[in-house]
Amino acid sequence: MASSNRGKIISFVVAAAVALGLILGLRAITSSSDEDGAEQVKCTENAVQLRVASSPEKVGLVEQLAKDYSGRTVAGKCVDVLVKSKSSGAAMQALAKGWDESVDGPRPDVWTPAASGWVTLLQQRLTASDKSGVLTADKPASIVTAPLVIAMPKPMAEALGWPDKPLGWRDLAALATDPAGWAKYGHPEWGAFRLGKTNPNLSTSGLNATIGAYFAATGTSSDLTEAVLAKPEVQSFVRGVEQSIVHYGDTTLTFLSNLQRADDRGAALSYISAVAVEENSLVAYNQGNPTGNPTTLGQHGKPKVPLAAIYPSDGTLVSDHPFTVLAWADEVKKQVAADFLGYLRGAEAQKRFADQGFRSFDGKASGQVTKDNGALPEVTLNALTPPAPPVLDKLLTSWAQLRKPANVLLVVDVSGSMGGAVEGTGKTRLDLAKQAAISSLGQFADTDKVGLWMFSTKLNGQEDYLQLVPVGPMTTNREPLRSRLDGLVPTAGTGLYDTSLAAHEYLKRNLDPNAINAVVVLTDGKNEDAGGLDIDNLLAKLQSEDATASVRLFTIAYGGDADLSVLKRIAESTNAAAYDSSKPDTIDQVFTAVISNF
Repeated sequence: MASSNRGKIISFVVAAAVALGLILGLRAITSSSDEDGAEQVKCTENAVQLRVASSPEKVGLVEQLAKDYSGRTVAGKCVDVLVKSKSSGAAMQALAKGWDESVDGPRPDVWTPAASGWVTLLQQRLTASDKSGVLTADKPASIVTAPLVIAMPKPMAEALGWPDKPLGWRDLAALATDPAGWAKYGHPEWGAFRLGKTNPNLSTSGLNATIGAYFAATGTSSDLTEAVLAKPEVQSFVRGVEQSIVHYGDTTLTFLSNLQRADDRGAALSYISAVAVEENSLVAYNQGNPTGNPTTLGQHGKPKVPLAAIYPSDGTLVSDHPFTVLAWADEVKKQVAADFLGYLRGAEAQKRFADQGFRSFDGKASGQVTKDNGALPEVTLNALTPPAPPVLDKLLTSWAQLRKPANVLLVVDVSGSMGGAVEGTGKTRLDLAKQAAISSLGQFADTDKVGLWMFSTKLNGQEDYLQLVPVGPMTTNREPLRSRLDGLVPTAGTGLYDTSLAAHEYLKRNLDPNAINAVVVLTDGKNEDAGGLDIDNLLAKLQSEDATASVRLFTIAYGGDADLSVLKRIAESTNAAAYDSSKPDTIDQVFTAVISNF
């Protein structure tokens, strides 16, 4: 996003960035616990607990391995290893601030993000703030590795020459900017080329894909400079890639889960043409398990249309999943950490990682990294070295000016329940939601277009919703949005279904064909308008076969009374995503994740 507001955020995020990328999927998953949330332990006496914060894409298997490891004796102590999912960016920021357990959860002794760049970024953040005593090693050991790939529905990849023809970002850019779209390759029924890519300010795969595109634009695999980034032909290349974006996001799981649902209804080729993901995610998808969680493997059949992995011939980056022991771990915990690291790098654990689509810590492909699962294990990777910190900073600033703009309608629940107090905060649900929404405005560029509705029941005659700020450029809407959000007060019931449909239809009437068009609905309750639409009629009206003109409806389930399952169905019917803010004091983080889609 190209405004000065956006620029401040980008500068903050990347001022110290030097390496592989950023994942800010801000929705924490589960720790080692039972259904009631109590942590499961094997040791009872003379015990030590080692806490591990793991990036989400591998947390399911790390948790399983930790449970298998727990109960053994190290340094004369019975050991329990307790694993919690924490996205790489969220963990880095928490560590840089000192890790507030009231906000961030139990403080870990070991941190394993997706890439070593996060460790380097943390080191520089600590240095800049004159802090120390967090990290114990400059170059932590790797657990597993995973190259970034361009995942395409197999028929589309084959139409481009996969697996025999080397393909890269230049091939995709040419297709993305060709008015003929897929008709150029004999498939007019596939329409235009549509790319899924996560936000590079927040996501490892998104940043690595953006770096790869810039390298491809320059025709080099090294020595990317600030001067090169400013060249018109480089900017034109990257802008062409970005204009093919379906939407951005905080995690590739959104794209893969939506693609699985599209595949289930026979529409896999109409959602996206390609998505930038790590190789293990592609393998997991082709096994019918887009989350990559080993506990859900086998619960869904393999896709009718599998994905094929394109390893960009013009360069890609590799995530190395480092195992970082934190300095506050005492000597016994450091011994336990070293022993657990040896266990994770041992033959048995490495085989289990390989069976989930990861490559070994030294880059070897085995297990499920096979052509049958869409991967090419023998491919020679053109591995890129990330640019120097000042160049990376400039790269993301440049991307912000070339990215696809947003055309977004925010819809906020002002039902009576939003006036409920949130324990421990001294604020109501609506207070926290307003604060988060106002804060999120800084993530939009002046060239983005944003509007605001509020909803309850019968706010405007028989209508459950009321327009407060029409969708328009942030150059004129920023202050009115801030003011109207600040003035929201709780009123009556929850007219969720009629409002959702009306908002969706409003944005379709105000569609910007050159932007990401989306509605964001935040609610803390269930539909209470008995005389309005029911859920089945709503879903039928929201679904559209015209992917090129689609409006995506993202939902936020706010507080414990919101019906997350229904909100998921609403979001999924438009190929969007539902976000869980059942703990109201997490709404600020959730808003950040939602806005990362635009």
